Amino acid sequence: MKRNLVSVSLSALLSISLMAISVRPVATGLRQSSRTSVDREAENKILAVLDKMVKSHQTYLSVPAQDGKALRLLTEATGAKNVVEIGTSTGYSGLWFCLALQRTNGRLTTFEIDHQRAALARDHFQEAGVEKIVTVIEGDAHEQVSKLKGPIDVAFIDADKGGYVDYLNKLLPLVRPDGLILAHNVEMVPDYVKAVTSSADLETIFYTEGAGLSVTLKKH
Repeated sequence: MKRNLVSVSLSALLSISLMAISVRPVATGLRQSSRTSVDREAENKILAVLDKMVKSHQTYLSVPAQDGKALRLLTEATGAKNVVEIGTSTGYSGLWFCLALQRTNGRLTTFEIDHQRAALARDHFQEAGVEKIVTVIEGDAHEQVSKLKGPIDVAFIDADKGGYVDYLNKLLPLVRPDGLILAHNVEMVPDYVKAVTSSADLETIFYTEGAGLSVTLKKH
């Protein structure tokens, strides 16, 4: 089945996210009260590390800020509790997830094959004060992902481009209905784009203000 590729702006992405969660109950544990000074302090601590990473050029192969904001928006708007990331790098995208997860009381499990990058990521998570909600797993994610337990609320793929379809096939059974599968640099993975736009069980849009982010809803 051939489907049209739909590109959206950040504002449209927010609207879509809010529409998606308006039709189902708010996730358990998502705080409804106004933000406290503690919340703001925790957020500012993460933002400071993100800024430091950019200025010190420690964002190796990471998402640009536009995509980081989208990751945060989608995670927080859907009340995600369990986020899985394939491709930690130095922790930049993971920290964007943590901005949301500290609000949803969720956790991030992130996979990185390179020991040096994984070590840097752990340092950045600790500096940002989020090390208790992040698990960094070193090794080949193609082998490690099968050990995960669902349900996964949001999965993010940003690793070896030739492995995207394999990651998708291994993650999909673990992602809950109405969960999201996100992928970065999608212009480099036409086989992945074909997979997520030709299945009747998936609905995919493309956010192009950054470096190419696909947002796929698992409908069933």
